[in-house]
Amino acid sequence: MKRRSISRRELLQASAALGCLAATPFSLAASELGSTDPARSSAVANPLKPPAEGSIPVAFLVSEGAVVIDFCGPWEVFQDVMIPGRMDMAFQLYTVSETTKPIQVSGGMKIIPDYALETAPAPKVIVIPAQSAPSEAVLEWIRKSAKRADVVMSVCTGAYLLAQTGLLAGKAATTHHGSYTDFARKYPDIRVKRGARFVEDGNLASAGGLSSGIDLALRVVERYYGRELAKQAAYDMEYQGQGWMNADSNAIYAKLRASMDNHPLCVVCSMAIDPASAPKSVYRGKTYYFCSSSHKSIFDASPAEFINAM
Repeated sequence: MKRRSISRRELLQASAALGCLAATPFSLAASELGSTDPARSSAVANPLKPPAEGSIPVAFLVSEGAVVIDFCGPWEVFQDVMIPGRMDMAFQLYTVSETTKPIQVSGGMKIIPDYALETAPAPKVIVIPAQSAPSEAVLEWIRKSAKRADVVMSVCTGAYLLAQTGLLAGKAATTHHGSYTDFARKYPDIRVKRGARFVEDGNLASAGGLSSGIDLALRVVERYYGRELAKQAAYDMEYQGQGWMNADSNAIYAKLRASMDNHPLCVVCSMAIDPASAPKSVYRGKTYYFCSSSHKSIFDASPAEFINAM
């Protein structure tokens, strides 16, 4: 008979049942990361109240082109959270899309969403990765669901979707560092924080690019269950990043990279380009280069806005 391989979560659960987890990683993770905070520290800013029993529902909103690490990174974090003395899942994870038809996300991966908008369970946490342009139905689902959600978090340029709902108006947010200028231009009523690993404003939160979503997810775990349990999840993942404990840890991206004559950058996204083949435009006597014709068109439509936002 073919033997089924044991999953890592099953291994962790078995260890927890034997009492092994309680004896090792919590104290080890704390010492490795240099913290002595108690397991449920009152020092945790903006704590969230977890349910006395049952799982916290987390909806991952996906559509064509959704960036895999943007939603799979947080998914891994939430699924790895183990509550001492409990064998059930701390978070109930599911994907939501406009329909349950298969979609193709970044890199060609195909996903069959668990729920359509109309049938999805009411989430307490919503994860919005970078993806294709949303329909009005998707935006309305976010608006409606956000009213009862503890956290609505965008990852990378998923911030554009969250901004389109109008919920971020007058609030602070961040996005991928290559989109700071464009995001500020498109949404002048949002305070764009450059160099932030993540930003929290009320029940809305936004992460920087790609791997930043892992840190924001760990921060959400910390808000529900305390720093030590978040450290435990990071330890189990073998994740050594500490950005989730310092929202301003993306400082390297705070300063806009300068476009040099011998090393020009796309004005819209700051991507390095080859001036010999890149599209270009001349504005007020200065030549600007672009990574694509679409970014050139965006710039040409309102060049002054880009220059002022830089």
